[in-house]
Amino acid sequence: VVSTQSTGSSGINAEYGKQWYQRRVRGTLDEVPKSIADLPEWNFDGSSTNQSTGENSDVYIRPVSIFKDPFRRGENILVMCECYAPDDTPHPTNLRHECNELMEECKAEVPWFGIEQEYTLFDSSGKHPLGWPENGFPGPQGPYYCGVGADKIKGRTIVEAHYRACMYAGVKIAGSNGEVMPSQWEYQVGPCEGITMGDHLWVSRYILSRVAEEFDSVVSFDPKPIPGDWNGAGCHTNISTAVMREAGGMAHIITAIKPCPLSTRNTLRLTILPRELITRGD
Repeated sequence: VVSTQSTGSSGINAEYGKQWYQRRVRGTLDEVPKSIADLPEWNFDGSSTNQSTGENSDVYIRPVSIFKDPFRRGENILVMCECYAPDDTPHPTNLRHECNELMEECKAEVPWFGIEQEYTLFDSSGKHPLGWPENGFPGPQGPYYCGVGADKIKGRTIVEAHYRACMYAGVKIAGSNGEVMPSQWEYQVGPCEGITMGDHLWVSRYILSRVAEEFDSVVSFDPKPIPGDWNGAGCHTNISTAVMREAGGMAHIITAIKPCPLSTRNTLRLTILPRELITRGD
């Protein structure tokens, strides 16, 4: 849920976005907000976004964090928001609310997160990978990962613009690299503590889509954008707590991962995926 606010001689223009899909609207305020408390709650028609929860289709968006606007610059800002239903309960698409409650419960552990976000660039159709041959496929994977040169790298201008825009916005972007499949990239966000990880990740995705828009390109976060023997795209999560980062922290890491039921949960999740995805190795 991302929104943008901008300031000007005639007032403050505001763009508000919505969860799940990256959407935005824009309005105007009378003065520059100094904190989240200065930002108004807004709403949109949920029936237009398949988010209506009943007869009252209003969905309310509440600001939760502020970033600098790299597109309008100046005193303009981007604002991360949560969605709420007309009865003032978190909207079903508002996963941030529950996540924040969990983060507050474990706040004493000082959890740090680092996210490795992979994505694929497509042309404006959203169907053809950027820079791929019109008919056929590029050469086999191997030379593209962290590659250099026009025969190996597609879309670096977008990547560089996104990186600079994130730095300007205050997003904790930490690095980027070309990935295994041509037109596929990765950037890293973090370390961020608690719920700020989600805010920085979603705002970085929003900025990426906006930057790509300027180059008539479409960003895909699809985990398997191209069928066959082509690399998938993930979003790898790294986490540590305060004791894990101190001297002797490895012992705490081992203790934490030994009883972890992730392997069981992943196996159960695989059983409900479409069979063609399982056999394809996705």
